[in-house]
Amino acid sequence: GVAWLVSGDPVRAVAVFVVATPCPLLLAAPIAIMSGLSRCSRAGVVVKGGAVLERLAAGRILLFDKTGTLTQGRPTVVEVVLADDRLRAEEFVSLAASLDQVSPHVLASAIVTHARGRGYELAMPEDVHEVTGYGLEGRVNGRNVRLGKARWIVGDASPAWVRQVRRRAAFDGSLTVFVAIDDQPAGAFLLEDPIRPDAPRMIRHLRNVGIERTVLVTGDRAEVAESVARVVGIDSVAADRDPAEKVAVLQAEAAGGSTIMVGDGVNDAPALAAADVGVALASRGASATSETADIVLTVDRVDALATAIDVAHRSRRIALQSVTVGMGLSLIAMVVAALGYLPPTIGALTQEVIDVLAIAI
Repeated sequence: GVAWLVSGDPVRAVAVFVVATPCPLLLAAPIAIMSGLSRCSRAGVVVKGGAVLERLAAGRILLFDKTGTLTQGRPTVVEVVLADDRLRAEEFVSLAASLDQVSPHVLASAIVTHARGRGYELAMPEDVHEVTGYGLEGRVNGRNVRLGKARWIVGDASPAWVRQVRRRAAFDGSLTVFVAIDDQPAGAFLLEDPIRPDAPRMIRHLRNVGIERTVLVTGDRAEVAESVARVVGIDSVAADRDPAEKVAVLQAEAAGGSTIMVGDGVNDAPALAAADVGVALASRGASATSETADIVLTVDRVDALATAIDVAHRSRRIALQSVTVGMGLSLIAMVVAALGYLPPTIGALTQEVIDVLAIAI
């Protein structure tokens, strides 16, 4: 166009400039992305921006937390085991549940529900703080109370009651929460959290939309995690991991492709932030998890993520198709204009037609 303008042919120059606009690129791609974001929202998936939708389409490795994602997230206490008879069951449960009142974890909610269901009186805890990845500690009625993982509560010790808890948990896949009172191991809760009935179908759906590898990353014991993985069809298991170790697993998996991390608890927040795409379950997760995540599922169905991935693939495909067709037609029109067969007025109309076609595709 500049060449014809310099050579004294302003009509051709104007015609070339008219049809050389990047409107298909500026219009078609954003419209496809915005449409994808809207469709995800209608499916109960809040995607925080077009760049996130594009990264979601590129995801190849999916990592899950277990509780609340592959399981129903509604655990119930099925047994209480005491270390000895120095403490009554009612006092043991009341102290543990009192401390758990301030915890957002689903296991804490189950213990509080168990205590209230039996009419036990609960007190408001003091000086509470969480040891990330291990448990919770504080003071209840002047007594020091700790709840969490076995290695944090009992260490390497293995008295008879601990062996009993572990045998029972290994037998039926129960979850365990150990309790220490006044710095002495006092007992444990056994809880059950059934696998989501739609979890196996969800995994198959995810594979159909381009996920090549699935990994279960959890703080639970290996035998529990592996039993869940076998049922739902997970490729690999990384069990008994604290938040820092979850990040390390994710970074190792990232060598094989773009990663998507799904979680619903505070312990998952670092891994969600480290993944290419972090997905939080807002219906069960803590606010910190939702704020860290790139995508928030507002429905209690993890298979909504498969729908979002499918939409992301379709949006990217339509955007590329629209840009390719629109810019291709513009290039053809530029050649025609350069040869002098396209007057400026017709060129302007032609460009508008091309823009409409690019958007409509």
